[in-house]
Amino acid sequence: MQRTFSIIKPDAVRRNLIGHINQIIESSNLNILASKKIYLTKIQAETFYEVHKGRPFFESLVKFMTSGAVQVQVLEGEDAVANYRKIMGATNPAEAEEGTIRKLYAESIEANSVHGSDSEENAKIEISFFFSGSELV
Repeated sequence: MQRTFSIIKPDAVRRNLIGHINQIIESSNLNILASKKIYLTKIQAETFYEVHKGRPFFESLVKFMTSGAVQVQVLEGEDAVANYRKIMGATNPAEAEEGTIRKLYAESIEANSVHGSDSEENAKIEISFFFSGSELV
């Protein structure tokens, strides 16, 4: 079993889509091990997305991710990283496959409803950024 990290972004939380997105996650053989709703601080968002620092969209991304509540989650399942990335769909919702989370719910490339780890290594880093070991059931 592998773990991955998920954020349900402010656009989706604002539209009360957490349950709908989690239904897709769970019906795709991923278990939600831990989940909590939080408000990211500017420092947290800048640190989490530091890999994008210096890119033209960085400030906009930080502003968006701190604009409302997010739902951070730890998912577990076979090939969880690849599986979740598949059900999320392409970053650009116009290019996402039918039935994916982003095709169904994203408002734009930035407000694309979800984030998911891009590798098992990054999943471990991202999970530990938001969750202590005792929070993982």
